[in-house]
This record gives sequence, C-alpha cells and structure tokens, in this order.
Amino acid sequence: MVHLPFADRVEAGRLLAKELSSRNIVSSPDSAVVLALTRGGVPVGFAVADRLRLPLDVVVVRKLGVPWQPELAMGAIANGTQILDDRTIRQLGIFADDIAEIVARELAEIDRREQLYRGGRQPVDLHGRTAIVVDDGLATGSTMLAAVRYVHRLGPARIVVAVPVGSKEALSLLRRNADIDDIICLATPHLFFAVGEWYRDFPQVGDSEVEHLLTESRQQLRKHLSALVEQASAG
Repeated sequence: MVHLPFADRVEAGRLLAKELSSRNIVSSPDSAVVLALTRGGVPVGFAVADRLRLPLDVVVVRKLGVPWQPELAMGAIANGTQILDDRTIRQLGIFADDIAEIVARELAEIDRREQLYRGGRQPVDLHGRTAIVVDDGLATGSTMLAAVRYVHRLGPARIVVAVPVGSKEALSLLRRNADIDDIICLATPHLFFAVGEWYRDFPQVGDSEVEHLLTESRQQLRKHLSALVEQASAG
C-alpha cells in the first residue's frame, strides 16, 4: 500500500525499486539497465539503480509545447523520435511551420544535454538486457511514449516502464501505443492534474544535479562490482 504524497523523488524511487524487486524484474546486475527520463526522472532512477545495483543512464526527452502556451503539450521528442498530438494540433490550428520551428529548437536542446550529461561516453548497451524506463510520474504519457519508442530502437530484450504515480489516461495511452513488456505504477489517483501534486518536496532538477547523480551512480556501481570480485576471489 502506497501512501501519497511521496516525501520526494528519492523516496518514490526506493519504493519503486522495492516493487521491481518483488516482481523479479532483475535477475542479475548485468541483466538490466535503468533509463531515467531527464531531468525529473533522474533522482527517481538513481534511487532505483542504487537499490537494485544496476547501471543508470538517461533518455533525454523534451515536451513539444504549444507556441503561445509552452506548458501545454502538443507532443514530445526524444533524440529524433517524435510524438505529435494531432487532435490538439488540429483543434488549436497550429501551423506546420510553427511545429517545425519548435522541433528544431528542442532537438538542439536535446543535443546540448546529451553532450553535457554523457561527457563523450556512449549510451549503455541494451542488447540482451531489460530496459527499465523511469520517470517521476505520468501526466499525459506523451514524453514516456516518445522515450519508449526511442529505447525500442536501441534493441533491448525487454522494456519495462516504471513510475511512482500516473494518470489512468497516460497508462492507457502507453498500453495502446507503446511496445512494452510491462508497466509498473505504484499509484493511479482518480483525479490527476499534475505530477508535482503527489510529492511533498518537488523541486526543479537542474543539469548539475543530473551530472552529479550519473557520476555518483557509476562510482557506486564500480565499488559494488569490485566488492563482488573480491568476495569471489576470497572464496
């Protein structure tokens, strides 16, 4: 039983890790990778990866906002994988040239973040592994749908979407349109307006925090794997 709101993203991630563990999603440290949607999903993904002793990587995904109301989504994009809400675009009369301009701007931001977060490193290899795609919550589901379609191109053996909280509409969207093996969502409130309402502490996540958590996760995983090698050698 999950009690809302969550204290913060880290607590939500730990609870999510507990649920993933109970379902035996991960069979060994090299069998799965946690992929966190930037930026808000990274603290959640960090907690999941830390508890399950898994590699952490990111999916840089951006909302495509309506030109005159950027907070209102008309789609999402993740490294070239684009989702457009045709109904919203049609109802609001958004022109193709305006969409192309916004897509170009967001692709440039995705490229900036990819270079910043990775520092020249290649994405974690997903072939033969389970990709656990994590965010701090699902409101419309469009950003997660774009992320999942991008991840699918990377060739994982399985894709599992894991979030602390989500709207019923977003979960339905993913089940209808995303090629995934499982969805784990700890809570689906009846009335859902925004992800942040289900957290007591929900600050914005900046680039520096993303960089720090990715570095910290790599260091902790190296220590854990080194300890396992030492134990095996001693035995």
